[in-house]
Amino acid sequence: MDKLSLARLVIISGSVVIADQVTKAVIQAAFSLYETLPVINGFFNITYIMNPGGAFGIFADQPVLLRKFVFLFLSSMVALLILWLYRRTCSKDRILSSAFALIFGGAVGNLVDRIRFGTVVDFLDFYVGNLHWPAFNIADSAITIGMAIFLYYIAFNKISDV
Repeated sequence: MDKLSLARLVIISGSVVIADQVTKAVIQAAFSLYETLPVINGFFNITYIMNPGGAFGIFADQPVLLRKFVFLFLSSMVALLILWLYRRTCSKDRILSSAFALIFGGAVGNLVDRIRFGTVVDFLDFYVGNLHWPAFNIADSAITIGMAIFLYYIAFNKISDV
């Protein structure tokens, strides 16, 4: 990996981790657990929750030791896989490798929470009426954007020798 590719990885992933951890620290300092601040009535709140599960609360009701093992192990494996994919694409495709850097930064941001708290801090709460999207955070957003780009590449067969 050349210096420019390494710099892109550090800047993108590092920015995601820093933004994610700073926003989570601000939320934890300013809010009590489960406290809600309406931002756009009927659409968006800031709500401080601790998510013990994975995406959409999956495995949230499983024993703590099982959750810790599964999420720490899976997060670490996914991070390593994403780094491998980044390395394979960084000199060939800046957009795709940037997507992998977003996913890596998001995975690290949530992994930091799992190591520190055993859960993940979520606070972005979008809804329409009584229909709520599960609360999420900056790391989740980066993962989602990175995955959308990756899926676009797959769907339109734009991956060359990854």
